[in-house]
Amino acid sequence: MKNRILLALLSAFLLWFAWPPIPYTSPILWIAFVPLLIAIEQTIRSTDNKKGKKIFWLAFLTGFVWNTASIYWVYNAMNAFLPSYVSLLISLIPFALAPLLMAIAFRLYYQLRKRRSIGLSFVGLVSLWLSYEFLHQSWDLAFPWMTLGNGFANLHQLVQWYSFTGVHGGSIWIWLVNIFVFLLVWQRLNKIQAISTLKLGLYIGLIILIPSGISLAIYTTYEEHSNPSQIVVVQPNIDPYQKFGTITPEQQLSTLINLSEKVAKPNTEFFIWPETAISAQGGINEDEFRAYSSYERIIDFLDKYKNGNVLSGIESYKLYNSPKTPTARAWGNNTYLDAFNAAVLIDQSSKVQFYHKSKLVPGVEQLPFGEALDFLKPLFAHFGGTTGGYGRQGEPSVFYAASGIGAAPVICYESIWGNYVADYVKQGAQFIAVITNDGWWGNTSGKDQHLLYAKLRAIENRRWVVRSANTGISGFINQRGDIIQKTSWWEPTALTQEINLNEDLTFYSKNGDLLAYIGLAFSLFSIVLIATPRRKS
Repeated sequence: MKNRILLALLSAFLLWFAWPPIPYTSPILWIAFVPLLIAIEQTIRSTDNKKGKKIFWLAFLTGFVWNTASIYWVYNAMNAFLPSYVSLLISLIPFALAPLLMAIAFRLYYQLRKRRSIGLSFVGLVSLWLSYEFLHQSWDLAFPWMTLGNGFANLHQLVQWYSFTGVHGGSIWIWLVNIFVFLLVWQRLNKIQAISTLKLGLYIGLIILIPSGISLAIYTTYEEHSNPSQIVVVQPNIDPYQKFGTITPEQQLSTLINLSEKVAKPNTEFFIWPETAISAQGGINEDEFRAYSSYERIIDFLDKYKNGNVLSGIESYKLYNSPKTPTARAWGNNTYLDAFNAAVLIDQSSKVQFYHKSKLVPGVEQLPFGEALDFLKPLFAHFGGTTGGYGRQGEPSVFYAASGIGAAPVICYESIWGNYVADYVKQGAQFIAVITNDGWWGNTSGKDQHLLYAKLRAIENRRWVVRSANTGISGFINQRGDIIQKTSWWEPTALTQEINLNEDLTFYSKNGDLLAYIGLAFSLFSIVLIATPRRKS
């Protein structure tokens, strides 16, 4: 058993080493699961008792070490304002939850192996893995940061076909190569040849080279249609932990305007400011926003730019006469308040557009399974969240400038959901604006991963991504996923870039995570096969 544990740890190391932001190592993902598969196969063929339990814990060990090493920064973010032991306990949720789901997938794979052929069992394993990824982007504890297909964000030149499949296509690709490499290695280790070594080598080569070749052909021949728009992104560099202690909302707005003016051109159409850039003590009432001095200052600033728009993060709220939403809470005088992590579009007309962040961070912006865990609301509020969680809207909405340009206001964490961003594009977004505040994590790999994942959103939808991050990294990503400009970390600055707008829809933009649904269907079929005894011949 000791050797199998070492093999599981080797897989964890390979997965971590291949994961962004470590450059040029992504192809290691093609072999990263092989040691774990060998350990599991050894367990299946052993005379051990409780094989299923051992396989579960081997898979969990791999997933836990891989996840913890790759997203350690989750603890770093919480430890800045919570006691260390509390931070560690909360961090164990993202560290351990995905590995738990992974381990369940392998446990079901073992059950399938006991009843069906190895080929059919591998189909079931890949399907169960896709189902785990789908679940982990769909429920109240969603955290799709470690979706396997994200691993090629560093080598986006090899996954241009994500414009058809999305990142789940990458997950399937990685698993197919691992399975065939495992079969080759297992046969060599055990001096057997159930399948010709030449055939296995040919299959591995084709599975790697055909998608890579198609991708490189797309990458080298893809041309953007000329439809220019001048954009400014601002990085004000305001410490999120000391926001109201060291700088007032008025000073923050002055910083944003001054940085914008340094690089703006007369034809600038959009100024992109980061998450929660516009604020006031206690938040901003959306229904009365035009009465705030910040609104007047922004209108005065836009006077210099004929077609100018400010797309910014904003801390806002709405008041109701009744509890219209599950997150609205009593506010006195028979009124109820809903707080939002929101985005706003301001132009020189009287129209103001708001978008309320939908994909909320579990435990910080929303109380997971709120109705069932209602008794935890006081504790939730004590750790910095709102007692009912932030309000949210059910689906994305596009901001439209007076000129007709459609922009996708994607707030922070939402940029990890490929299908959600694609919904903006289906609604008419011609470019993607990611507004975020990655300063919570400090100078860790979290900010780099977040930037690199945005490249995949650009490829999936063939849209420019313009990224405004409070403390970095801000920048511009073209429709092929190339980072054209980016800022340094922890630097107050602004960038300007002429981007090309796009109205065409990719296959992925139209259909979203179709592969995940297919995987879910095959998973259900696999479970039926597990539950159905195999007939004796």
